[in-house]
Amino acid sequence: MNKCLWSRRKFLRMAGGAAGILAGGGAGWLRGGGLSVPEASAAQEIGPKVSAAHGSDPGGNVRRAVAALGGMRSFVSRGDVVVLKPNIGWDRTPEQAANTNPDVVVALAEMCLSAGAKEVRVFDRPCNEPRRCYANSGIQAALEAFGKRHGASGSVRIYHVEDRKFRRTSIPGALAMKEWDLYRDALEADRIVNIPVAKHHSLSTVTLGLKNMMGVMGGNRGQIHFNLSECLVDLNRRLPSSLTVIDATRVLVRNGPTGGNLADVRAPGIIFASADVVAADVVAAEKVFGLKARDVAHIQKALDGRLGVASPAQIRVVEV
Repeated sequence: MNKCLWSRRKFLRMAGGAAGILAGGGAGWLRGGGLSVPEASAAQEIGPKVSAAHGSDPGGNVRRAVAALGGMRSFVSRGDVVVLKPNIGWDRTPEQAANTNPDVVVALAEMCLSAGAKEVRVFDRPCNEPRRCYANSGIQAALEAFGKRHGASGSVRIYHVEDRKFRRTSIPGALAMKEWDLYRDALEADRIVNIPVAKHHSLSTVTLGLKNMMGVMGGNRGQIHFNLSECLVDLNRRLPSSLTVIDATRVLVRNGPTGGNLADVRAPGIIFASADVVAADVVAAEKVFGLKARDVAHIQKALDGRLGVASPAQIRVVEV
């Protein structure tokens, strides 16, 4: 029996009523705390870069954050088929901050096409009823409107996942998850752009880039929560992201991942971007939630496993 097996629903019932680590609303930016991840010295400049763009315009923040990394052409080549993987997991509105902000997704779709992408595909495997998630998140309508405005309807597609397209996939060198059913379109894409929303999570402390990739998994994903840290490392090693853009426009600081109460939402107005998903998670966890990597088990496991950056001290942070 796969040692990641269990029921997500049962786990959530077990965790019901438990206070999250942020139950007091103690996000780092709320307390006035800044990044303690150091700027790199000249000797450290080979380390990964994480850009952080601040402002009231989510799309503009995305463009400036990616520009600070060299622009989208550093990640997407002409003719590429690109998968954008936002969080569309919940039947919630943008104001409730359980899903990725629609403006963030549209900005990245536009940038990928401008960089020469042949096609941009957008999907997620929601936890709530898929059609309601796609509609109420605002992401489907925003992308469809963008396609009509710019004549890109055939180049930008948002669609629901289909069970027939999951493929049993082996994961060489796995820590725990030796194989799993993964979505064919993600496996075959030239590039994956990972677009999580930053939020509290009652089981994993926070959900950022590493955990967002669970949306390409088939089967009973809740089964991996017994060995979540190892399984997330395995998943991201098998399906690496070319670029991770973390949406902290509006952040759910309590009662995640579903939320629903606007009193649990704060609006730091930040976009983080990096070619290194682990570095992006390290910086966002500290900047937004006041958490060190060691406070989030799956981030620490990714550092230990050298999935990306091996030490926070190697990360170069660029404030835009």
